[in-house]
Amino acid sequence: MDRIQASDYHEIAKPSDPRVAPDGDRVAFVRTVPDGDDEYESTVYVAPTDGGEEPRRLTLAEGTDAEPRFSPSGDRLAFTSTRGKDDDTQQLWVLPLDGGEAEQVTDVVGGVSAIEWSPDGDRIAFVQSVTAEDREEGRDLAVPDEYEPEEPDPRVIDRTVFRSGEQYFDGKRSHVYVLDLDAADDGAGDANDALERLTDGDVDHAAPTWGDETTLYYAAKDLGEDPDDNYRFSVHAHDTGADEAERVHETTGFGMALAASGDRVACLHTEPDRASIRPTDLHVYDRGSDGVVNVTADIDRGLGYEADPQWGSDGETVYFSTPDEGATALWAAPGDGSEPPERRYRGGSVNGAHVGEDVVAITKSEWDRPGDVFTLALGRGEGGLTAEADGSEERRLTNLNAEYLERVSVGEPEAIEFESEQGPVEGWVLTPPDFSEDERYPMIAEVHGGPHAMWTTSGTMWHEFQTLAARGYVVFWSNPRGSTGFGEEYMNAIERDWGNVTLTDVMAGVEEVAGRDYVDEGNVFLTGGSFGGYMTSWTVGRTDYFRAAVSQRGVYDFTGFYGSTDGAYKLLEGDYDATPWEEPEFLWEQSPVAHAHEVTTPTLVVHSDRDFRTPAGTADLFHRILRKQGTETRLVRYPREGHELSRSGEPAHIVDRIERIARWFDGYSEHHDAEKAIDRPENDGLRAGEGDADE
Repeated sequence: MDRIQASDYHEIAKPSDPRVAPDGDRVAFVRTVPDGDDEYESTVYVAPTDGGEEPRRLTLAEGTDAEPRFSPSGDRLAFTSTRGKDDDTQQLWVLPLDGGEAEQVTDVVGGVSAIEWSPDGDRIAFVQSVTAEDREEGRDLAVPDEYEPEEPDPRVIDRTVFRSGEQYFDGKRSHVYVLDLDAADDGAGDANDALERLTDGDVDHAAPTWGDETTLYYAAKDLGEDPDDNYRFSVHAHDTGADEAERVHETTGFGMALAASGDRVACLHTEPDRASIRPTDLHVYDRGSDGVVNVTADIDRGLGYEADPQWGSDGETVYFSTPDEGATALWAAPGDGSEPPERRYRGGSVNGAHVGEDVVAITKSEWDRPGDVFTLALGRGEGGLTAEADGSEERRLTNLNAEYLERVSVGEPEAIEFESEQGPVEGWVLTPPDFSEDERYPMIAEVHGGPHAMWTTSGTMWHEFQTLAARGYVVFWSNPRGSTGFGEEYMNAIERDWGNVTLTDVMAGVEEVAGRDYVDEGNVFLTGGSFGGYMTSWTVGRTDYFRAAVSQRGVYDFTGFYGSTDGAYKLLEGDYDATPWEEPEFLWEQSPVAHAHEVTTPTLVVHSDRDFRTPAGTADLFHRILRKQGTETRLVRYPREGHELSRSGEPAHIVDRIERIARWFDGYSEHHDAEKAIDRPENDGLRAGEGDADE
C-alpha cells in the first residue's frame, strides 16, 4: 500500500454540520474537499438514515455551501452559499425537495449565517454583519446592482477588540433578521419587502432561536461599560407579531449559543472571575418562573464546541457535548435539572451533531478515517444507545474516502498512560508503516494548542500525524495538564505557569516513549501550534534535548500578545491573573522571548500574515533574537492566512506547511539522507518548487 503524503490533503473529503430531516429518514450534511491550490468545494449531500443507499449531492458545485437546514415539514432545505457572488458573501437559498431548482432568496451586503426556520415554516431568521451606513442605506436588505464596497483607508479604531479571525470588523456589527418566505417567493429582487431587521445599534447579536411561532430569542453583547472587555451577554425575547423585544436574562460565557423550547432557553455559562480557567456549564433559564438551573452541575466536564446545545423533540430534554478524556461525549439532561446528565455516547472526534426525533446524527473522525456521517438511535438498549438491529451503538451512513483509504497505509495509534509529577497523563504513539521493533526510528513530539484544548486519535491532526509517521517518524502526542476533558482541577493546573507545568508532563511522556528500544533518543524533534507554538519555543529555551524544533503560530511575548491579539488577551487576565502594567517583569519571564537568547536548538518559525489570534509581530521578535544569537533558524510567513492555517487554510499552504515541517526535521535526522533546509534553495524538495516533494 502507498504511504500517506502531505499532498494527499487534496484528496481527503470531510463532512460537517449534519441535520436530521423531520421524519428522521434522511441526514443532510456538508461535504468539503480541496478544489485546486487555493479553494474548497463545499456542497450539501443527503444520506438515508437506514444506510441503504449511497449519499447523493443536493447542491451544485458552485461556490461554497453551508448550514443545510430542513424546513419543519421537511419539504424544503435552506442553506447558505457563495454561488454567483464575486465577494464570497454567503446568501440564503431554499431548495424544494420534491423537485426543482434552488432559489436565492437574499442579496444582502453582509452575508448570511446562523439560519433558523420558524416552527410554521414561513420564515427564516439569520444573522448578518453590517455597518451603520449599510443599515442606513438599506444595503442590509438588498444590495444595489452598482454597489462596490470600499476598504477603509485609513482604518480608525474605536474598539478594544477590532479584529478577529482573518478580518477587521471595520465598523460592522452583527444583527438579527427575519425573512418572510411567502413575500420573497418571487425571487431575491423582492427581498427588500420581505426582509426585516429586528435589532439595531452599535451592539453585536447572535444565535437566533425560535421558542414558538412568534417568539424569537437571541443574544446580545451589550453589557458592561465596554462589552468587548468582558464575557457578559444578555438574552432577548422578540415578539415578532408585536415587533417588541424584552431582555429576559443575563449570563457570562465565551460563546453566545442559545437553544429555546417554549419559555425555556438553554445558554452557556462560565463564571466571570478569571473565566478562561473555568469550565463552561449549561444553564437553562425558565422565563415563566424567572429561574435558572445549572443542568451540568453534577459532571466535572466543561461544554465543548463540537455541537451547540439543543432540545430534543420532546421539548423537555436538552443535549450537549463535552470533551471527555481523549474523545467526545454526548450528554442528555432534563431541562428542569431534576436528574443529573446522562452520557449517551462517547467516541472519536465529533465536529457536529444534531438531535432528531428518533436518531442523533453526528459527523466525526476516527483513527482509521478522516471523517464520516453516523447515526445513533435514541432508543435504549442494554448497553445504551442502539442504532443497528444487532445492538451496536452506531450506524455509518457514509464512506467518503473509501477509494483513498483502500490505497494508503493508515497506522493505528497506541494509547498510553504515563506518570508525571502529579499523576497519570494520557497520550498516543503512532509508528511508521512496516514498523519493526528491531529497527530504530527518529521521533516527533507534538503539543496541542489552547492551552485549554484536547487531542484525540483523529480530528484535524489526522492527516499531519499520519504523514509524519509515513515519513519514518514515531509520532507522540498527549493531553498534559491544562487540557480539557479531565475535570476542572486538571485544567486549572497551569494557572500562572503555562510553560513549566506543561513541559513537565510533555517531557515525562517524551522520555518514556523515547526510552523504548525502537526509538533513537538522540533524534527526537518537537513541534506544536498556537499554545503548542508557545510550548515549543518555551521548551527550546529551557532544554537542548530536542535535535530540532518547528514553532507554529505561537505566542512569544505576552505583552505584545496582550496588545495585538483579539479577545484572547483575556487568557492572560484569566490564566495568569495579570496584566502588563501590573506585573510586567513576571509576564516577561513567562514569555519565550525572554529566554530566546539561550536557544541552541535549530528552530523553524511558521506564522501567517493575517493571524489576528496570535499576531505575527511576536514571532518576528523570537526569530530575530535567534538570528542575533547565531541559532539555525528560518521564518516562514504565509500570505492571506490566519490562525486556522493548519485546519482550513488554502490547500496548497496546508500541504506546504507539512512538507516544510518534515523537511526541517529530515535535515537534522540521522535517519534521513537530506541536507538541512537552510542549506537548500527555499522551495527545494517541496511541491512549491520545481521537483516532486516526495521523490
